[in-house]
Amino acid sequence: QVQLVESGGGLVQAGGSLRLSCVASGSIFSINSMAWYRQAPGKQRELVAKITSGDSTDYADSVKGRFTISRDNAKNTQYLQMDSLKPEDTAVYYCYAWVSSKAGYNYVYWGQGTQVTVSS
Repeated sequence: QVQLVESGGGLVQAGGSLRLSCVASGSIFSINSMAWYRQAPGKQRELVAKITSGDSTDYADSVKGRFTISRDNAKNTQYLQMDSLKPEDTAVYYCYAWVSSKAGYNYVYWGQGTQVTVSS
């Protein structure tokens, strides 16, 4: 079993910054891709940013130039640096990881979510 634990959410004023972290633990052989998703009230969950094992990244158009995804493979951790935050960034942010377990299986795991609220 693998657990993902997010941290770093909170309340910030528009124009401010937050840094989210997600630590993966458990029966991990390797972590393939990792990503951040978000879900605002009344909206579907959407991809914010993703990063592959080779550190290739991709971003939603709405966050390009403001958010930066990164990972530390030695710590099984990914980060999301969020700058120039806007009220429309308000959402619950979820960590995603595609994990190869020590038993040789590939599974997708989700964190419990962390709330980000941007006030105007």
